[in-house]
Amino acid sequence: MSRKHFGTDGVRGRVGEEPMTVDFALRLASAAARVLAPDGGTVLVGKDTRVSGYMFESALEAGFVAAGVDVLLAGPLPTPGIAYLLQRLGCDFGVVISASHNPYDDNGIKLFDRDGGKLPDEVEKQIEAFLGEPAVTRESGHLGKASRVDRQRTLYQDFCAATLPPGMDLSGFKLVIDCANGAAYKVAPRVLADLGAEIIPIGCSPNGRNINAGCGSTEPELLQLTVTGVRAHAGIALDGDGDRLVMVDHLGRVVDGDQLLYVLARSRQEAGALTGPVVGTVMSNLGLELALAELGIEFRRAAVGDRYVLQMLREEGGTLGGETSGHLLCLDKATTGDGLVAALQVLAAMRQSGKSLAELTAAMPRFPQRLLNVRVATRFDAAGHPAVREALEAVQQALGRRGRVVLRPSGTEPVIRVMVEGEDRDAVERHAAALAEAVRRAAPESG
Repeated sequence: MSRKHFGTDGVRGRVGEEPMTVDFALRLASAAARVLAPDGGTVLVGKDTRVSGYMFESALEAGFVAAGVDVLLAGPLPTPGIAYLLQRLGCDFGVVISASHNPYDDNGIKLFDRDGGKLPDEVEKQIEAFLGEPAVTRESGHLGKASRVDRQRTLYQDFCAATLPPGMDLSGFKLVIDCANGAAYKVAPRVLADLGAEIIPIGCSPNGRNINAGCGSTEPELLQLTVTGVRAHAGIALDGDGDRLVMVDHLGRVVDGDQLLYVLARSRQEAGALTGPVVGTVMSNLGLELALAELGIEFRRAAVGDRYVLQMLREEGGTLGGETSGHLLCLDKATTGDGLVAALQVLAAMRQSGKSLAELTAAMPRFPQRLLNVRVATRFDAAGHPAVREALEAVQQALGRRGRVVLRPSGTEPVIRVMVEGEDRDAVERHAAALAEAVRRAAPESG
């Protein structure tokens, strides 16, 4: 049985439409309780700042309590904060209500195991098998209880601060922090300020509807302007749930996940702390692979999705990996992708080397890369369609060994992603447009 509702990052969709309804959330809580805590237990529930979070929080709480599971409600907290706290508080599993970098009228539900990791595909399939059944309501003597643990976020703040090398602080750094009006709006500025940095916060005033709107890691333009305007050493941009990081150097240039991964890998290599290969994805820039090769660092590519990067790191004995989008895994520091922890590691590399972020990224060339999203009414095997396959082969032949083509369906949206990468920007743009048009023509119509 394939997964129907779970994508690469939990369940996600537009609020009010299946599966993001109160009824579905109630059934999902009941199904998850049957699989993850069949004899009762404790679940930690966190969320980002979307207005719909109140609704889904209440529905999940009701479903878990009715199924005999105790519920700890953490309120707004980054996804990695929930992953950390559920271990610290001894919970059986955790839930985050968030649609990450999506607009406010979307939402999602992510599940974590007792170790703070994302659930394996097989476990998600087991949960889906119960979704067609009514929510369970146990008798009064076996119902769960609910309580708020908002103040426990200080445990997560202390954990983040402790990921810096012993004795290091951030005094002397002037930093702009953009929390996308999302889940990190309280903890991220406080951690940076407590470590001695002078901070200028933006995107830290959520109102339930402005999450990711003109701010955060997906829209860093305001951060770029602010960094240069206040002459900051660097800018930090998180996404709505705080697990994604993009930075801006002092010149106002965006530094993406591939470049940050290069900085971290080189810093760890110089410190003798890099183990195993560095893992990226099929979408990682070819410049990252070539730059790491010059340092003698092995680079591997996993499928898109930080869960698959994590899986490969564990299989290969690595500790450092990530995606272009800014999902960075530092397994020597945290069990899951954590934007704030990753930012602290980059700042540590700047402090230890005495170099600016611009200097640290200078040795990594970025090949021109064009990503086009072709919206489709129905998912289909684009690469298997004869016309698309012919166009794909033509582009690959034209690029040769100094270029790449990736064609894949999104795990979270009804789109086919077309990525073309090569040395010549004009050629990349031309090939990407041609391939996207081939996909668009081949896509089946709805109904």
